Amino acid sequence: MDRNSVIGLVVIFLILIGFSYLNRPSQEQIEAAQRRKDSIALVQAKQRALLEQEAAFAEKEPAPTTNVEEASLARTDFVDALKGEEQFIILENELIKLKVSTRGGAVYSAEVKNFKTYEQEPLEMLADPQNVFGLQFWANNQSVETRNLFFTPNTSETEIITQEGSSSKSLTMRLAAGESSFIDYIYTIHPNSYLIDFDIQLVNMDRVFPNNTTSIDLIWDVFTKQFEKNAKKESEYSSLVYSLPNGDFEELSPRNEENSKSESTKIRWVGYKQQFFSSFLVSEENFLNANFYTSTILDGEHIKKYASRLAIPIDNAASEKHSMKMYYGPNHFHTLKSYDYGFEEVIPLGGWLIKWINRYVIIFLFNLLNSKIASYGLIIFLMTIIIKVVLLPLTYKSYLSQAKMRVLKPQIDEINKKYPKKDDAMKKQQATMALYKKVGVSPMGGCLPMLIQFPILIAMFRFFPASFELRQKSFLWAEDLSTYDSIIDLPFNIPLYGDHVSLFTLLMAAALFVTSRMNSAQMGDTNAQMPGMKFMTLYMMPVMMLLVFNNHSAALSYYYLLSNVITLGQTLLIRSMVDDESILKKLNENAKKPQAKKKSKFQARLEEMAKQQQQTQKKK
Repeated sequence: MDRNSVIGLVVIFLILIGFSYLNRPSQEQIEAAQRRKDSIALVQAKQRALLEQEAAFAEKEPAPTTNVEEASLARTDFVDALKGEEQFIILENELIKLKVSTRGGAVYSAEVKNFKTYEQEPLEMLADPQNVFGLQFWANNQSVETRNLFFTPNTSETEIITQEGSSSKSLTMRLAAGESSFIDYIYTIHPNSYLIDFDIQLVNMDRVFPNNTTSIDLIWDVFTKQFEKNAKKESEYSSLVYSLPNGDFEELSPRNEENSKSESTKIRWVGYKQQFFSSFLVSEENFLNANFYTSTILDGEHIKKYASRLAIPIDNAASEKHSMKMYYGPNHFHTLKSYDYGFEEVIPLGGWLIKWINRYVIIFLFNLLNSKIASYGLIIFLMTIIIKVVLLPLTYKSYLSQAKMRVLKPQIDEINKKYPKKDDAMKKQQATMALYKKVGVSPMGGCLPMLIQFPILIAMFRFFPASFELRQKSFLWAEDLSTYDSIIDLPFNIPLYGDHVSLFTLLMAAALFVTSRMNSAQMGDTNAQMPGMKFMTLYMMPVMMLLVFNNHSAALSYYYLLSNVITLGQTLLIRSMVDDESILKKLNENAKKPQAKKKSKFQARLEEMAKQQQQTQKKK
């Protein structure tokens, strides 16, 4: 890595720091977040105290009903739904297997059939008894929550299966509310699809709801389980996401221990995203508003807790239906995009420019190679070669600029000797710029080509950890290219580094060191004006990369390893084609040519700044 590359990296690092500083929460925001957190804790404490009181009361004086909730519901139209036996009905196609419970009428688990967890167990989303999915509303001055009420299926079958070539199939779960009032949950599963229809039908519920009811709440709480090898990384890629009717995508920060947010505008869909799998709930009529909450758990079994309270608009008519859709499946870009809801926005492909590069260049190239080649290691190798060949003109231009600066080093040294004092710094700068202008060299000539290449580097940094295709795909000693390749598991944890040794990361850092050393030798003593540059380039950068990449995906480290090795080869090839004597001769010829009077805007600004500084020094 040459000096211009390091300068570019440092500039990007400083920009990121500045961006983080400018976007840090204000004191008012921090205090507001703390107040919300305290309020949630207070409500939870009150709920626990109420439950403890109910339990103590039940032990002393047994009642006909099991708890306060049942006692309240016994005075409503839902008395027949208080008792029942939990049963499960299976909805299944080629891709997913849903288990719907009669208790609450909701999807209890969703198995994504063609994939396994890292432990090679069936990959079941939602399968946790703590999860909640149900309606909450008021009836007869009592709060009713359907999650603990028993629904009746419209079939005696325990399995409803559809497949390609057959028609879609439906299951209706009914919650009776008196003689002629009821709530239906209607699930419709389609062949070869991760998306199912979910309709809520209200019949004669206007007799149950208060007259002024304009909405009812849907409560959706999920404890997500660990599916991948690296729980911490999985947590960093897991977040609550949602979309507004205009298509705007919103996400609660996955790195915060806790998040809470109230959204007063309409919402099209809500998603609970994990690193490689997501569940979405879409409302065709849009939710009126929502309250969201997330917390990071990492208890060895779970990753996150997600909680949403979504307002469903109702007309309080004799009969009405609210159409929704549910998605349980992989975060595969083209799969998500095929449903035309904007689900693909959950894949973290970077900001607007980086996202554009990933979507229309990197993913296209990856899929093209994937359609022809079975080995993902070979695909990454070919992608690296193609990218390096496309960027070769910029690499050549950067090397040529370095060569020009190198052959001008003796003349720059003469200028430094002529103006050794600090007071002559402006004169030295003017003389240096005059030399560059005279021989036709731009001091930014080597830096700009490298900066142009940085979006590609960042795009690849985003692409590989988010690429679903690499999940559980092996190459050489790496058993899973989507996570780190551990050749040694350490009995202790090293801060910033981790508790394992990644071989691809070691090789990548070694290749970076060799490449930087060769470039440093090539530049000779041109870095003398920046004493810390050599240490930064040769030692700090490889160590920093070693620390940062040890916990990242093996595919990413493998790509940067290949990139450095190919860069090394390109540099040797270009060096054999470029002759320093010929370059110096060409620069001397440029110096003899009559100079155009017109100055570039950049040069004019530099000269104007130099004059202003000289005038300031004279006044002092």
